[in-house]
Amino acid sequence: MAERETLEVDVLIVGAGPAGLACAIRLHDAIGIHNASHPDAAIAPLNILVMEKGVAAGAHSLSGAVLDPRALNELLPNWERDGAPLKQKVSAEEIWLLSPTRKRTLPHLLIPPYLHNPGNYVISLCELTAWLADQARQRGIEILEGVAGASVLMEGATVQGARCQDSGVEKDGTPGPAFTPGADLRAKLTVFAEGSRGNLTKSLIRNGTLKSGTNPQSYALGIKELWELPAGRFPAGKIVHTLGFPLQKGPLEGFAGCFGGSMLYGLDETHLVVGLVVGLDYEDPSLDPHNEFNRFKMHPEIRALLAGGKAIAYGAKSIPEGGLYSMPELCCDGALIIGDSASFLNAARLKGIHLAMKSGMLAADAAVQAFAAQNFTRAQLHSFSDLFTASWAHAEMHQVRNWRAGYARGMVVGTLNDLAARITHGRGFSDPMRIAADFQSLRKGKPPVRDVVSPDGVLTFDRVSDVFLSGTNHAENQPCHLKIPDPTICVNRCATEYGNPCRLFCPAAVYEWIPDGPNSHVHINPGNCVHCKTCDIKDPYENIEWLVPEGGGGPRYNRL
Repeated sequence: MAERETLEVDVLIVGAGPAGLACAIRLHDAIGIHNASHPDAAIAPLNILVMEKGVAAGAHSLSGAVLDPRALNELLPNWERDGAPLKQKVSAEEIWLLSPTRKRTLPHLLIPPYLHNPGNYVISLCELTAWLADQARQRGIEILEGVAGASVLMEGATVQGARCQDSGVEKDGTPGPAFTPGADLRAKLTVFAEGSRGNLTKSLIRNGTLKSGTNPQSYALGIKELWELPAGRFPAGKIVHTLGFPLQKGPLEGFAGCFGGSMLYGLDETHLVVGLVVGLDYEDPSLDPHNEFNRFKMHPEIRALLAGGKAIAYGAKSIPEGGLYSMPELCCDGALIIGDSASFLNAARLKGIHLAMKSGMLAADAAVQAFAAQNFTRAQLHSFSDLFTASWAHAEMHQVRNWRAGYARGMVVGTLNDLAARITHGRGFSDPMRIAADFQSLRKGKPPVRDVVSPDGVLTFDRVSDVFLSGTNHAENQPCHLKIPDPTICVNRCATEYGNPCRLFCPAAVYEWIPDGPNSHVHINPGNCVHCKTCDIKDPYENIEWLVPEGGGGPRYNRL
């Protein structure tokens, strides 16, 4: 059997998303600035390595996406000259209140201040991520694509890097003919930028290396399609957000039901982003987010908008909405946590890219201080937290620190708490407002309350057809990366208490309930997985664990 290789670097960044790439770029540039101003205390050039589990940087990057360019302006002031794919400024914005058959446009004066978008851009996040990767490479930063981080390398309580996932492993777990053991990537400093529900970050919290936040993380599931429409159907740069149907009752009936809403973003003259965001603290075990997305598209207003168009891409991801009070400890001995993994997202604004990038930049500044002192202890790396507290990113998140927690108590309470928070500088009704974990919110035995759509293949699609549009691909012979530690729970408890909600909350047809008397079981289709990690978040028994598959597997986004 081949021996496991070891690679030593100065800085290892796990994840080539906006946060990780911003960290790499800023760190390279900041070292140069430090050395120019401190020639007697110059830091030797750093070997910076970024590892990315997607087949290419950007392949797993999915968002709305409306970009606040503030962090990009700071990171790369000449981004326009250098060809950044920011082509479409927000040209108009509306909020629609939907009933099952009608829409009402909220008067512009009533749109909350945090939802206004002057100077922001409608973008493709995967395109922006790929461009950031090019900027990093131009600085000599190596990006190791198609390589997944399987576990954290530790010496005592100190992070020493990450072990890459083995490749060429057969389904039964034995080494196959092409088996290659994953390398050990050792670093003086490791930065975890894994995105939402990062596996390695999660392991550090579970083993006590990192303290969890005041609140557990509160997640949402975002589902989106990219549609090609006749030119002029929907204005380029226009953004629409909706409330009401299908997740809540109409505005005249009082908001009730699941938290969330939809989005329409004009990417350019012929391409429209259509999406639905569903808060994963919902109570109804029969709720099916993908079905709700289809119901949304069947609304008369949306049906007319999409008529004659064609869906050309699909994606889904979890969104860490908990904010400041769900933020874990940002450092430990040898490591920093940034981006979605560390809850850098403003759910009230429906934006996180700028905060993820800023977190990476602040982490880079803290890393410069650590390398100048040659000290990578928790005490030294705590400067990252100090830099964050003094930054505009903290000021922004502090203003909405209880926003999402308010909506965990329902739309009416959430709306009232939102109004109170604007008066009390983010405090709301209580501070901090506590929440439970999403997996604890399902109610047992609640009957179905929503219509089930029969997909027509034109406007509405089944999960498998949508997964095809995501470009998802996994090596067929590898072990299943989705683990059910106790299958008897699925049969003896979950089937009767909740109706096996995994078959519904997964937006990719990964889980199937096979009724076969004493042989009834949950069948897993791991090849469909789009890496949203909803199963890891929402299972009411915490009986599903999402692990990284072989590197390079998963979706392959190229326009979303």
